[in-house]
Amino acid sequence: MTRDLRRYARQTNIRLLFGFILILFLIGIGLIYVFYGRQAALLGVFCMIFGLSPLVIIWMSLAVIEWIVKRANQD
Repeated sequence: MTRDLRRYARQTNIRLLFGFILILFLIGIGLIYVFYGRQAALLGVFCMIFGLSPLVIIWMSLAVIEWIVKRANQD
């Protein structure tokens, strides 16, 4: 029985990232909504989206580079 530890590590990292983002948005925006209201919560959503966008762009760039390298090494 073989184990692909790289695949397992990648899956774990993705799950941790999605869990972090889910907690950040649910608890963070929920608390903003409770204390400051709906309009402040919407502003919080926009700020979080724009704040996370550079990280998403970097992650997507690295994923594309990884795909290109894997494709080039097949030959």
